[in-house]
Amino acid sequence: MNTLTPTVRILAWCLHALVVALLGLAVVRAFADSAPDARAVAVAAAVTAVTYGLGPLLPIVGRSYGAAVLWLSAVGAVWLVLLTISAEAVWVAFPLYFVQLHLLPRRSGLVAVLLTTLAAVVGFSIHQGAFTPATAIGPSLGAAVAVAVVWAYQTLYRESEQRRMLIDELTATRADLAAAQHSAGVLEERERLAREIHDTLAQGLSSIQLLLRAAERAMPERLDAAAGYIGQARAAAVDNLGEARRFVAALTPPGLDGTTLAGALERLCATTSGRHPIVARFHLRGTPIALPTAYEVALLRVVQSALANSVRHSGAATVDVTLGFDEQEVVVDIVDDGSGFDPDSVPVPGPERGGFGLAAMRARTHALGGAFVVRSAPGEGTTVSARLPRPPEPSESRP
Repeated sequence: MNTLTPTVRILAWCLHALVVALLGLAVVRAFADSAPDARAVAVAAAVTAVTYGLGPLLPIVGRSYGAAVLWLSAVGAVWLVLLTISAEAVWVAFPLYFVQLHLLPRRSGLVAVLLTTLAAVVGFSIHQGAFTPATAIGPSLGAAVAVAVVWAYQTLYRESEQRRMLIDELTATRADLAAAQHSAGVLEERERLAREIHDTLAQGLSSIQLLLRAAERAMPERLDAAAGYIGQARAAAVDNLGEARRFVAALTPPGLDGTTLAGALERLCATTSGRHPIVARFHLRGTPIALPTAYEVALLRVVQSALANSVRHSGAATVDVTLGFDEQEVVVDIVDDGSGFDPDSVPVPGPERGGFGLAAMRARTHALGGAFVVRSAPGEGTTVSARLPRPPEPSESRP
């Protein structure tokens, strides 16, 4: 038997009350009609009521098919005894139909209803002294109504359960999807923060470190040169502080404030040449167009990271930064004349050995649907190229 809902539980107790009421009616009619076997009717009705009452009190009846069959058989047996001595007992068959259909599987329940109907028709006909259509219509009609009502309810209940399970599955799926989206968002934001930190604070700190080392080497013989290096380190620290504040406030890089991407790259090259022993030159190819802020930030960060690599790792004397506007794409090329390296042997990035620069540049470029290429070989310098598809509309661009 399925777990009872509050509504079904109320209906079940109403059904039990109906059985008791019909048994009481049989006893009252027997004494009212001064039937000679009135006492026997009362005893049989009491036994039937007690036997029937054991069902709701024993949980095993609702859980076990064998226990349900045994209990229904006992109720049926004492009811048949009552039916043999009281015609009024025929009405008890109606609530028994519902109990049988509720406790037994569909096929077994239908067989039990048919046997109960047959017993009711035969017993009532004996009390009437003859079989007539009227004696068969009442029990048969009651059985038909009970079967229709119970089977309709079971169908609705199954559909309701299926709908509830579907809703539960959809709710669980929505929760899983929300959790997956949250995790993806967290990972994406973590990667974005890592790229920003690497391309701003980490590169700035690296530049400050190089300048302070240069100042340390110049002391004490060349105090003027050391002071110049320290001043440049202080300027780099100020720039880094501005980057950090903008980074916390999620604003655009200071290098893009009040200028175009070309102007920002030209100024970056000039700053790099002034702070480090390398000549950084900027070149503009094609007719500039307004770019979305995401394009400008990504290309500026790529150039910043590539210049930092040239200064720190390549030992290059010159580096050329070219910003090109073609018909199909926007391109930045960073070419140095340093020692070069084997791109296929770049170690996996790690906290101790670094190596996040190329991965961050590639991720920025790919995030905007572009292509990122590194061409280098030992002793042949390095070329870093980032290509982004030309934006169709400049509506998101900076002035």
